[in-house]
Amino acid sequence: MSTKTHVQTKINGETVDFLCEPRQSLLEVLRDVLQMTGSKEGCNDGNCGACTVNMDGRIVDSCLVLGVEAAGSEINTIEGVATSDGLHPIQQAFLENAALQCGICTPGFIVASKALLEAEPNPSEERIRLWLAGNLCRCTGYDKIVRAVMDAAQKMA
Repeated sequence: MSTKTHVQTKINGETVDFLCEPRQSLLEVLRDVLQMTGSKEGCNDGNCGACTVNMDGRIVDSCLVLGVEAAGSEINTIEGVATSDGLHPIQQAFLENAALQCGICTPGFIVASKALLEAEPNPSEERIRLWLAGNLCRCTGYDKIVRAVMDAAQKMA
């Protein structure tokens, strides 16, 4: 019998309490416990970036973080990118540049791209490609994704 641990954290600006088993990943907690299914499970071993979230100002693969490690952290997921005013410029740029196809990788790319543009408002193409190297896409070929990030950077400037 597994003992669950009480965790309190902040997700997308709201304080959240949940119970999880010590072995459960943050990805499992987000999807299965909190019903926040925007972060996707691609590989479940930290290689694809589909589950990328921003945790305490750093992008992390939520499949590699234990849910109990989220205690006291501030986490931003794909669900927190858009606002009541509409899509974030990076989301709009992904749509306008057709930078998505099947959608499995898209949440991770958007969260990572948003973090990049917050840290570096005008990144070079090379910097974008380097920053997004931890996110894999099997459908788009990356060029449209890079163009979308460059487009969003211009619109946000």
